[in-house]
Amino acid sequence: MFDNNRYLTCGVDHIIPLELQLFLWICVDGLPEPRDHLQIFDLKRVGSMQSITHRSEEPEYQKDYIMPSNSPVIAKIYVIDDGTQSTMLLAEEY
Repeated sequence: MFDNNRYLTCGVDHIIPLELQLFLWICVDGLPEPRDHLQIFDLKRVGSMQSITHRSEEPEYQKDYIMPSNSPVIAKIYVIDDGTQSTMLLAEEY
């Protein structure tokens, strides 16, 4: 799972910095098997830091990250694998 072609929506491309997009893909790649087809990332601002909560439901998983950022983003991101492709999108684009 998540080893197919990868895409992102215009919303992600517009709002999420490239470095953060790449970090989210690395988080997905680092997951142990089995993986849920839906990965959820909650992005928040903590002072001048970027807070990232990565979670999935089945199997249950959660990991938190804090990293320095010049412009922290507040958003909810989904990464979905439909069996033929993986797509990163903003929650409101679902």
